[in-house]
Amino acid sequence: MTIRKTYGCFQKLPLAVLLSSAFLAPFTSYAATVPAGVELAAKQEIVRNNGSEPASLDPHKVESDVEFNILSDLFAGLITIDNKGDPQPSLAASWETKDQKTWVFHLRPGIVWSDGSPITAQDVVFSWRRLIDTKTASPYESYLGSMHVLNASEIIAGKKAADQLGIKALDKNTLEVTLDQPLSYFLGMLAHPSLSPISQEDVEKFGDKWTQPGNLTSSGPFKLDTWTVNERITAVRNATYWDNAHTVINKVTYLPIASGTADVNRYKAGEIDITNTIPAPLFASLKKELGSQVHVSPYLAVYYYAMNTQKPPFNDVRVRKALNLAIDKSIIADKVLGQGQTPAWHLTPDNTGGFTFAKPKDASLTQDQRNEEAKKLLKEAGFGPDHPLKFNLLYNTSEAHQRIAIAAASMWKKNLGVDAVLQNQEWKTMLDTMHQGTYEVVRYAWIADYNEPSTFLNTLRTGNSENTPKFSNATYDQALNDALKATDKADVGKAYQQAEQVLTDQSPVIPLYHYVSTRLVKPYVGGFNDSLLNYVYTKDLYVIKH
Repeated sequence: MTIRKTYGCFQKLPLAVLLSSAFLAPFTSYAATVPAGVELAAKQEIVRNNGSEPASLDPHKVESDVEFNILSDLFAGLITIDNKGDPQPSLAASWETKDQKTWVFHLRPGIVWSDGSPITAQDVVFSWRRLIDTKTASPYESYLGSMHVLNASEIIAGKKAADQLGIKALDKNTLEVTLDQPLSYFLGMLAHPSLSPISQEDVEKFGDKWTQPGNLTSSGPFKLDTWTVNERITAVRNATYWDNAHTVINKVTYLPIASGTADVNRYKAGEIDITNTIPAPLFASLKKELGSQVHVSPYLAVYYYAMNTQKPPFNDVRVRKALNLAIDKSIIADKVLGQGQTPAWHLTPDNTGGFTFAKPKDASLTQDQRNEEAKKLLKEAGFGPDHPLKFNLLYNTSEAHQRIAIAAASMWKKNLGVDAVLQNQEWKTMLDTMHQGTYEVVRYAWIADYNEPSTFLNTLRTGNSENTPKFSNATYDQALNDALKATDKADVGKAYQQAEQVLTDQSPVIPLYHYVSTRLVKPYVGGFNDSLLNYVYTKDLYVIKH
């Protein structure tokens, strides 16, 4: 029974099936579409600023859009997500399920790696097993557990071997994935770059150097050409990509420019076609000067400070709560940034997966009232004028992060007498510091991997590989379990609301604001579309004659 023939069963199925985007997605390809009458430039090359040097190009060793922006061009997944958030076929031409737990995917006939060798179902099996293998130590190790792939949680816990994962190749072109329960957002999760197949032959032949130019074989629309560390990465069109006929760009360059000002200056100089972001201090003037080249769109992402709950005094909820209360989030969103960002009173952005969350009672207080409550909590925890709280606030090198850190430190000092010592590290170094647990408070953010609240909330589950604060709370974990079991959307929402309330009460992280996406895009770049998940696939772009 194929997915497209199950509409008559809706009333008998749990919410995990009813909400599934699999029933809604049209089965069409998604690639560059050049409107009739548009004349293309002879040179089809794009330069994108990526914001930082990637930590790696190994899909199993990375955890942010810094890397995923590039990996989404180099590798193709079984499915992809269009700019409406709907799943579309990619390496898999079709799929079906009988019970929403066992899924069968049919690979496109004749698909090959960039070296011409066949992409097989076994490549997918190898890749998923490698992702979850504890020896890989992937930041996304928990992802397959969150997807409820059979035996994933037991493998993560070290109780079973990676080859027990609920995935198998039925033949070279057919893949079977078994879940331990139906999951409404399974297909949305499936599009994540960490699940794109990688070449087993590459990994076994080159070891840790398999991601270097000349070693890495691609399945996506582009293949790695050059990588000059801290300068640029270039990728060129992959002629063997299954949908190469609908790719227009021949070369893409990714720059690791952390400075927003430098990003804008090089854009104005004609050296960059798409910026990584727009610095807040320049936003108003650029909007006036460049008009439609300024792109602002909703974006499912949250900016926060994570506290190391395993290190005193941040193992004391009173300290964490006090620091949360004493930051005026409206000033951060409206004054420090001022591009449309909204104050974050809960972790999950509103309208994620169609859910909206009630603000905590703290949001209705004045900042002065919040400050008074924060002072009481800090005093109860043993801190005050005679024993001031002092800690290090870590952020990765960026003008924007620095401005926010200065504002937050100023608020803590003024409102609580707390001394936050600012420290910055390059992106890769900060990630190492985070994962080693040798920080006190660190700047971080979470960008939705798929359009559903669990993409945010799962990161703070007990034992999750992305749970940087090492937060653990049984009530919180149970609320997320209740959301999975619920058969009514209202009940799912109640469970998620309960989870958000636990985060408010326990404050392992301090949400500061919910993002908008801001970029400068040259008027001759066609195919650029805004997306809630902020996907910008180079294969969808083209350069108009100018």
